[in-house]
Amino acid sequence: MNLLFICSKNQWRSPTAEQIWRRQPGFSVRSAGTSPNARHPVSSADLAWADVIFAMEEKHKSRLLAEHRSVIAGKPIHVLDIPDDYRYMDPELVAQLQTSVGGILGL
Repeated sequence: MNLLFICSKNQWRSPTAEQIWRRQPGFSVRSAGTSPNARHPVSSADLAWADVIFAMEEKHKSRLLAEHRSVIAGKPIHVLDIPDDYRYMDPELVAQLQTSVGGILGL
């Protein structure tokens, strides 16, 4: 299953999620950002590749729908409601990602 994690600048939250979930067997994982200044700006190719998309905030989902609606039509997009309050691999961020994503994936 291909998992794509989205935040704004692809600097802290989505790369942390990518790092955590790429260790799980059965998943291929990528991360990207909605900002044009993101470390890796989300592309149509990323979205086409993804089976499940996780957005850190509602604004990320809204931006994906505004800019890539046809590519993501029918794909599940889950909003994790994780604010931009954490650094890369912050233990609290890691715990939130493990709990929320694990619950959605049934793990």
